[in-house]
Amino acid sequence: MKFYTADAHCDFLFGAMEYGWDIGTQKRDQTITKENLQRGCTAIQFLAAWSDTKLRVPPLEQVLIMIDRYHNLHEKHPEFVPLTKDFTPDCGRIATVLTVEGAECLGASPSILRDLYRLGVRAMTFTWNSDNELAGAGEGKKRRGLSEAGREILKEMNRLGMAFDVSHLSDAGIEDALSLSTQPIFASHSNCRALMNAPRCLEDDYIRAIAKKGGVVGINFYGPQLCKSGYAEIRDIVRHICHAVSLGGVGAVCIGSDFDGMQRYPKDLKNPSDLPALHQALLAEGFTPAEVHRIAYQNLHDYIVQFL
Repeated sequence: MKFYTADAHCDFLFGAMEYGWDIGTQKRDQTITKENLQRGCTAIQFLAAWSDTKLRVPPLEQVLIMIDRYHNLHEKHPEFVPLTKDFTPDCGRIATVLTVEGAECLGASPSILRDLYRLGVRAMTFTWNSDNELAGAGEGKKRRGLSEAGREILKEMNRLGMAFDVSHLSDAGIEDALSLSTQPIFASHSNCRALMNAPRCLEDDYIRAIAKKGGVVGINFYGPQLCKSGYAEIRDIVRHICHAVSLGGVGAVCIGSDFDGMQRYPKDLKNPSDLPALHQALLAEGFTPAEVHRIAYQNLHDYIVQFL
């Protein structure tokens, strides 16, 4: 049985900037390629512009370079199109959504936020693994909530219609976003803390609250957030999906692979071409075909189209 996938997070754009990756070919360690996406029936792929603060190039310049790579991808490969409200997964194209991971590029400037929106950015998370002037990170030192500047940027994101992503955010930051956002928020690539006690995983109450407000939670494939050994398998991903569904319902869970953002992949899910094995594992777990379709594709699609 064939299922399409919508994937809420990958780091291909950083590789395109730093290593010269092209989605039409495959270089060492690259997993997001046209062939892999097509073989795995990926229909929607979120592409994150993540800036490395350790590089000499300023974060804003990095993000602009990655946005340039994003638009070049569409010019060079017509099989890829920006997601639109009328997109259907059986059209033979792969739809893309441009996001920003870590808002160091903003410098707390609403003007830069608006420029990024004009360039096509439709979702953003405030932090990666370190605290910044907008918020505390889940793996940061202080793990504080949103700063005053962060609250103002969130308010402007709501006004523009840009999705707020709580992945990598501190617990206090998630609580602030849940109370302050006037639009549904989501977690692009976060797992369940009840199953794996890691700061990047979500508490049960947050999964329930995100679902109640109309958001979705993307389950990622990063071993240290799936199981204690760090050497994950598809069954570990399924376990987190089942737990999230038990809390938020089948309509609140999606896929957020984090492909090209890790060094080691589940042994039976090494790139997008292996996604059909995950779909079959969900069927074997007892999900109906309609439920697998919702988790794999429809939930994320329905969430993000409200921001287009």
